[in-house]
Amino acid sequence: MKRSSPPPTDLPAAYRRLRQRLGRIGWIALGSLLERGQPGQGGPRHQWSRRVGHKTVTVALSVEQFAWLQEAIANQRQVWDILLQMQQQTLAYMWKNLPSTSRRKRLSKKTLGLN
Repeated sequence: MKRSSPPPTDLPAAYRRLRQRLGRIGWIALGSLLERGQPGQGGPRHQWSRRVGHKTVTVALSVEQFAWLQEAIANQRQVWDILLQMQQQTLAYMWKNLPSTSRRKRLSKKTLGLN
């Protein structure tokens, strides 16, 4: 029988705070940005590169697009950090609160995913 996850009110406070932070994040985008120092150095001043399939795609951007994407990429990195923390808290909760199998020796933090 499949066991469902606890309702949001039963979640630990730290985990609920992470969920709220995740909900407040705006636009997200993958890739990296390049801003050349001086105009006229050969090539566009603002560039956005990202992976599409097995290839890297690079696009020239306007100043406004560059600024907007800068925030979206920073938001994406925040999402990754928050999700990593949520995953660690999920595993810590599972190992602490759910019945486990008997073992002859203790599992390391690396094996448990708690590092």
